[in-house]
Amino acid sequence: MKTAVPYKPLSGITGQTIRIRGQVQGVGFRPMVWRLAHEHGLTGQVLNDGEGVLIYAWGTHRKMNAFLIRLREEAPVLAHIDSIDQAPIKGQMPPLDFKIVDSLIGSIQTGVLADVATCPACLTETTDPRNRRFRYPFTNCIHCGPRFSIIKNIPYDRQRTTMENFLMCSDCVEEYRDPKNRRFHAQPNACPNCGPKVQLLDNKGRRMASSNPIAEAAVLLGQGFIVALKGMGGFQLACSGMNNDAVGRLRKRKHRWDKPFAMMAEDVHQVRGWCHVGLEEESLLTSAMNPIVLLQKKDPSAIAESVAPGQQNLGVMLPGTPLHHLLMREVEEILVMTSGNVSDEPIAYGDTEALDRLAGIADYFLIHNRPIHMRTDDSVCRIFRGKPLMIRRSRGYSPSPIKMSEPFIKSILACGGHLKNTFCLGRGHSAHVSHHIGDLENYESLTSFKEGIEHFINLLEIQPEVVAFDLHPDILSTQYARQLKGVEKIAVQHHHAHIAACMAEHGLKNEKVIGVAFDGSGYGTDGAVWGGEFLLADFRDFVRAAHLEYTPLPGGSAAIREPWRCAAACLHHVYGNDMAALNIDFVKKLDQGRWKLLQKMITKNQNCPPSSSMGRLFDAVASLLGVRDVITYEGQAAVELEQLADQACHESYGWDDVTQDSPMIVRLQTLIVAVVEDILRGTSASKISARFHNSVADMTVSVCNRIEQTTGLRQVVLGGGVFQNIFLLNRLVTRLEESKFRVHIPRQVPVNDGGISLGQAAIANARCGKHV
Repeated sequence: MKTAVPYKPLSGITGQTIRIRGQVQGVGFRPMVWRLAHEHGLTGQVLNDGEGVLIYAWGTHRKMNAFLIRLREEAPVLAHIDSIDQAPIKGQMPPLDFKIVDSLIGSIQTGVLADVATCPACLTETTDPRNRRFRYPFTNCIHCGPRFSIIKNIPYDRQRTTMENFLMCSDCVEEYRDPKNRRFHAQPNACPNCGPKVQLLDNKGRRMASSNPIAEAAVLLGQGFIVALKGMGGFQLACSGMNNDAVGRLRKRKHRWDKPFAMMAEDVHQVRGWCHVGLEEESLLTSAMNPIVLLQKKDPSAIAESVAPGQQNLGVMLPGTPLHHLLMREVEEILVMTSGNVSDEPIAYGDTEALDRLAGIADYFLIHNRPIHMRTDDSVCRIFRGKPLMIRRSRGYSPSPIKMSEPFIKSILACGGHLKNTFCLGRGHSAHVSHHIGDLENYESLTSFKEGIEHFINLLEIQPEVVAFDLHPDILSTQYARQLKGVEKIAVQHHHAHIAACMAEHGLKNEKVIGVAFDGSGYGTDGAVWGGEFLLADFRDFVRAAHLEYTPLPGGSAAIREPWRCAAACLHHVYGNDMAALNIDFVKKLDQGRWKLLQKMITKNQNCPPSSSMGRLFDAVASLLGVRDVITYEGQAAVELEQLADQACHESYGWDDVTQDSPMIVRLQTLIVAVVEDILRGTSASKISARFHNSVADMTVSVCNRIEQTTGLRQVVLGGGVFQNIFLLNRLVTRLEESKFRVHIPRQVPVNDGGISLGQAAIANARCGKHV
């Protein structure tokens, strides 16, 4: 990734100190500098240090100018230059040649490179019988391979990685020391003679006798067994994607009953056999980041229905390491490739830990002896309107920084939320959003969260002066933040953080926007459960301009797991006791004993927190339509409601029931009555779903128009997990743009809770600015 940097012509200078900052270590920058210096006849030296790359160069003005121009134009593909600063060297004699010298350790300001998928050159070597790395599963070079997952500290040198105990053979040393070789200072450089080795174990930890563990694992997969595979950033669980029995056993053992599994294919050609792949999807699939990409499924399909039950999309990735490439060539079929964990736990990454935690799931283990220092789960993306849309930002992307338009006044740690947790460390113009931690539901996840923060602080040498956290007093990330000593503490409202994350990504600085935050739940400033919010927001503060009207959430978190509770509460809210007379299947099938208990809770306001959640409204409609009464993963009812929607339907219920209060209240009665009447008329569930989605889009535009009339604001920022719904997002963005609004959606960070740590950091920075 090359960055244009303004060029300062040199005149009358024979020596220059050139300081390059950015993502410039571990990407082949020094060999590129060495090559250009030799081609232009310059003398001097280049080295890595805590701030990036440092060059001392002497030459004629003409040669120096040409060198500097090419330095910018020919930066390595994985490099990202933030700045190039120049200063004259005076009073020193130029050396006789140009050298690459050892790293200097100082205050660390440089970027840390994410793990990188196998490059074409390395892949070619693993398939060439004449090459010494033929079929070697740890082949890498300066352009690819593990980075973040093996780094213990920077500057990025071998002795500060988990490769420190693998002594290079003479051939590898020769490559490592040769500036003309693409393995020059490639820290994980290795070969079959000196590098890591693969072995196959059973689930008791006993080594299987095999001359080719990868080929043997492929045979086992073909026979329907489940294999735990040690990948770049942790263990993955693999089985045949065309064997319903194998997928069913994996679901049962992993306790993952319905949530779709990701898949791995050998190449794009194989993916096209099962999914529709456009040019943008192909580019994302084959990128160095190597994410899982959501693709539309072809129908009919030989892929097991249990891989993604009831879904129109499949999450597919290509091999990201030589180990994966070699395995996929052997199996010759598409595989399920899912995170190596029991549901709700972090991914396993240590060998002993994996054998302990995954022995009840996997039949066999394909492992190796290169340690993983920091676990990183797979990233997930999709294409929306021709550009990537992040769903989970992790391996391949983190910890590469997100650039801020305004610098951080103090170093900041933002602790993120409860679900899909990430944290963020901010300093200078860089926001380092962490890899995906997951839901902070248990001790294991909290430990992973704490270890990740400690590693980032150590790796980046950022000592937080300010800690930002969610308003909710009971979630683990907030409790962690509150117990920290010697830091300024700033609580941030959940939905404000959603909007600020998108604002920060798009460089909106301190201008006010209309923020639309739709999600399942977030702690409100009044103690209620928010989730259907229209905010007038900048980084420092927000005003609640409008929201969905409050309805009771019977049983609190139980209503999230059981959408029928939300449906019953909505019907009772609109019809009162008359709901019993409604001639719809939902009412007929309602367990009267459980409903009477819920009714009593609602009437007495016992364990029924008020909720303005758009996510819970989607759950309610899904249950009314018979889609889902009880869920097994977060957002399942809403996901299945979207899958049901008729893409050809553009009709709407005309939902525009908004009060003139401050904040405005969006009433539910018009919408719920319209849905019930459609059910009574026998309208298809797919058409009702589409009309509901269209109505949400129309209502949102209507409220934004009302806000614009009183404020003049025409920038709309979207945030919250509801906007992972592509049917809704597409129709809403279209309608907003037709109404002449400028619409911003997050792309570098997830629109869900995985992005709020960035928003928390941006808000905390703005509030710090009040005192400066």
